[in-house]
Amino acid sequence: MWDRIRKYSAGFVNSSRIEAPTGRQARTHNLFEAAAAYVSACAEDDQDRIDEASAWVSPEALSFGVNELACRAVIALARERGESPRTVARALLGLPAA
Repeated sequence: MWDRIRKYSAGFVNSSRIEAPTGRQARTHNLFEAAAAYVSACAEDDQDRIDEASAWVSPEALSFGVNELACRAVIALARERGESPRTVARALLGLPAA
């Protein structure tokens, strides 16, 4: 299952790269860079950085990247805490244990 996700995301990364408009040499951003910048900007309530990161990739690519970041974060926290990913995700959202 993870191999299919990795293959899909690798193809998605390569197909969703766009050039960032700047006055000097343009830099290409991928969906994972955009997702990391977007989520960290949301956490810091920085609307300018949110808008900037949103412009780097398509909305679909950004959504995929944010989802992938959330999955990886929940898995990492679950490993650190010795709990299941489901338990950690529910705790992060303030939901009662299932």
